[in-house]
Amino acid sequence: MTEFASLRPLLDRLQTNLPIIQAPMAGTSSPALAAAASNAGALGSIGVGATNAAGAQKMIADFRARSDRSLNVNVFCHEPARTDPAREATWIERLRPEFRRLNAQPPAQLTEIYQSFVADKQMLEMLLAVKPRVVSFHFGIPPAQSISALRSAGVVTLASATSLAEAQIAERGGVDAVVAQGYEAGGHRGVFDPDAADDRLGTLALTRLLVRRLAVPVIAAGGIMDGAGIAAVLQLGASAAQMGTAFIACPESDADAGFRAALASDAAHHTTLTRVISGRPARCLANKFTAFGLGVEAADIPQYPIAYDAGKALNAAGKSAGEPGYGAQWAGQGAPLARSLPAAELIGTLVNEIRHARHFGPI
Repeated sequence: MTEFASLRPLLDRLQTNLPIIQAPMAGTSSPALAAAASNAGALGSIGVGATNAAGAQKMIADFRARSDRSLNVNVFCHEPARTDPAREATWIERLRPEFRRLNAQPPAQLTEIYQSFVADKQMLEMLLAVKPRVVSFHFGIPPAQSISALRSAGVVTLASATSLAEAQIAERGGVDAVVAQGYEAGGHRGVFDPDAADDRLGTLALTRLLVRRLAVPVIAAGGIMDGAGIAAVLQLGASAAQMGTAFIACPESDADAGFRAALASDAAHHTTLTRVISGRPARCLANKFTAFGLGVEAADIPQYPIAYDAGKALNAAGKSAGEPGYGAQWAGQGAPLARSLPAAELIGTLVNEIRHARHFGPI
């Protein structure tokens, strides 16, 4: 593994062989997918922001039944939502015609369906007890004492950042490495404040900027779909590449049939950033829900994850009616390059592509 000698400080901390992280996509990254990725030498990940401590613990147990390798558990660190009954009621009425097209009724009211990690003491206690190798943060970072407690328990901590300012906050907060999430990335944009101005930095520019300005390792994420892309970000100084959309079509993922069909369709060429589905900006395959969102003002949408309560109900109604176009089909701009391969085979292919791009010897 001498060809990765310069990357060993981070890879040794992660206890993984390859500079590849299968991204934690809540709802798509199954324990089976994470285990297959980890068993193949990458770092497998699960997203637990959409469940509670008991649900997360079960997912970790499911992973450990399949693998004794490292696991990354990703949590959401958004500001807890502030309810606005008037705005939420208006939003329900705005969505009512969409439900009517599906012969369904919208929820009578909306609730905060996910608890933020910053307020979830049970999730922290569970993670401190089960000690996954890695815990990563999205939408911000938790209080310094939470990060310190995890690190004291031997857990490696990562945090997503979309700008230098966010990355510096994460570094000062004590994380071990920063994930540079470029604007190309699929899924929820990791901005700490969804209502602040967004410079929309691409993966290459952001990665190089953070490598030059941070003392901790940088992991590149966004639009990376093959070994050539991994080699490119390693050349820019990244210590690893995080890839999400590349793994959606793997048979081990939890992507449903509608999502897989959309990913293989022309929609993959037309991803768009929307906040109507969940209440936060997220990159999605073009579908009926994103089309509905065109022209909708951010101020009209309830806060995350209250808006997601309505979004999930609409998707459920759509699926019942045989219409998958209201799903949260999160995917990045590299979506047309997705390959439907088992995770281990995909990782083997990526390694060969890195070798070809970097003229590496055997890995």
